[in-house]
Amino acid sequence: MSSKFYITTALHYVNAEPHIGHAYETILGDVLCRYFRLFGHDVHFLTGVDEHGQKIVEAAAKSGCTPQQHCDILADRFREVWERLSIKPDVFFRTTNPQHKKFVQDILTKLNNQGDIYSANYSGWYCTPDERFWTDKDVVDGKCPTCGRPVEHLTEKNYFFRMSNHQKWLLEWIDSHPDFIKPESRKNEVLGFLKQPLGDLCISRPHSRLAWGIPLPFDTDYVTYVWFDALLNYLSATEIHKAEGFTPDLWPADLHLIGKDILTTHAVYWPTMLHAAGYEPPKTIFAHGWWLIDGGKMSKSVGNVIKPLDMVEKYGADAFRYVLMREMTPGQDATFSEEAFIKRYNTDLANDLGNLYSRLAKLWSSIRHETIPGAGTYQTGADFPSENLEKLKETVHQAILNFNPNLAIATLIGFVGELNELVQREKLWQDPASKRIYISSCLTALGEVARLLEPVMPIKMAKLRFLTHECRPESLFPRIEVKPKPTPPPAPPASGGEKNSSPSGGEEPSAAQSDEISIDEFARVDLRVGKVIKARRLENSDKLLVLKIEEGGGVRQIVAGIAKSYDPATLAGRSVVFVANLKPAKLRGEWSHGMILAASDGERHFIVAPEQSVESGSKVK
Repeated sequence: MSSKFYITTALHYVNAEPHIGHAYETILGDVLCRYFRLFGHDVHFLTGVDEHGQKIVEAAAKSGCTPQQHCDILADRFREVWERLSIKPDVFFRTTNPQHKKFVQDILTKLNNQGDIYSANYSGWYCTPDERFWTDKDVVDGKCPTCGRPVEHLTEKNYFFRMSNHQKWLLEWIDSHPDFIKPESRKNEVLGFLKQPLGDLCISRPHSRLAWGIPLPFDTDYVTYVWFDALLNYLSATEIHKAEGFTPDLWPADLHLIGKDILTTHAVYWPTMLHAAGYEPPKTIFAHGWWLIDGGKMSKSVGNVIKPLDMVEKYGADAFRYVLMREMTPGQDATFSEEAFIKRYNTDLANDLGNLYSRLAKLWSSIRHETIPGAGTYQTGADFPSENLEKLKETVHQAILNFNPNLAIATLIGFVGELNELVQREKLWQDPASKRIYISSCLTALGEVARLLEPVMPIKMAKLRFLTHECRPESLFPRIEVKPKPTPPPAPPASGGEKNSSPSGGEEPSAAQSDEISIDEFARVDLRVGKVIKARRLENSDKLLVLKIEEGGGVRQIVAGIAKSYDPATLAGRSVVFVANLKPAKLRGEWSHGMILAASDGERHFIVAPEQSVESGSKVK
């Protein structure tokens, strides 16, 4: 085994039940853990719940129970949901853990003794839902700039952490550790924040206003600010393990997964706290995007929250895990709809993966007991997919090292497409006995695909690996049939029976033509801005260039037919617009994960690009 790999997610706040945002981050952590284990790492995975603060008190009061009872109920609920989603953390951590409380108090004592904590009166605008103070310049029309809810003006004594003393160190750390904040767009966001002088951090709340928290060890009239408490759990868990004789030493964490909305807290507050206490920050903080519905963030108040177990009940845990991992590029936002979910399931799982196994199993079952003259001497072509398995595994491995499971999945499903094409090209159903080696090798290749997809779909792919040896007919992914939406009745004619006229005085446009698409169909095309970091000509082709595109959350390869219009040496650094969710294809032996947009006058191509510099990964609408 290689050295340890410690992955953590943000602790989920237990003021409400888990939703798709919680599920995505925790599934992403679980999937990456399973992949790193698959590739030989000694992996430890921590997730859990954040249980202190004002919002917990309010939620408990609404439920008619104590804060601790509320936390116990919600912690069990999160555990239940994670179990149903096949998420298996090594540690499910709770901040009400007595050992964690002691660890937090020990850190506070150390910081206080070395002069990193002081008391002062503070006056500012307080947001109860976010449990934080804002200055006059932050508040927008008397409301919190983060959640948009009303704030109240408070003046009170509190304790502060001298975070400003560590700003220079943090800037130097970010500069000397290029992988510390990912993707690059989030690092730039933090660097932009640090261009202004860094203030000190209020780390207490008066016990008279909030009793549900860890008491300050040097002043029990105050409790610890929930963020200071919660941010130390990833470290305290490792210290608790060490005290119990657990090896290896897990700190610093190798990967910390968070949502982009809490980037400042985790990439500024947390590392300065750790530095002051004498610890290194994690090696990489990766901020993923949001799941959007109808172009906006999910919100309980709007009523558009997707509950994970609702999807599991309808479609199964593996399908839910697969679509979440397939549809979102880590670091970027993604749009969720049940219609898109079903389309992805039917396309990738039912049509491609499930159908391929079904066809191969039937073919093998028809010949497996036959004695075939000359079996094993059949010579396959140089393009036979089984010869590409090592390259496939390496491509998947590299995608995972870049924390990009959706690219790994796209590569694997593209390979499945190749196997399906081979079945068609070689017409394996015609005299399958003479093509036994093709069928056998395809099953072997499919078994390897199942092994490489097992971190994403642990139940179904373990079964598929077994079935590729047994070859009994089985429907792994039954197609989801969608009832067509009823056609709305035609609009009534205008008064007098005359044809309606358009605002300009002309006739209404004719009914939609068969080649027209709806706005929902167009929205399925994920257009992104990327930057070319490398370009080369494809060997033995006068039309194709192989481009490496930086997309904000990593690097992807795209093969583009623009070689007659562009010298590859001139393309590095240029911005392009590309289709990010196009099904991968192999062109003359090279994988293409997308398509560059270009205009054409018949002979020349002209790359489509924004007229001004735009951050890589930006969505084109």
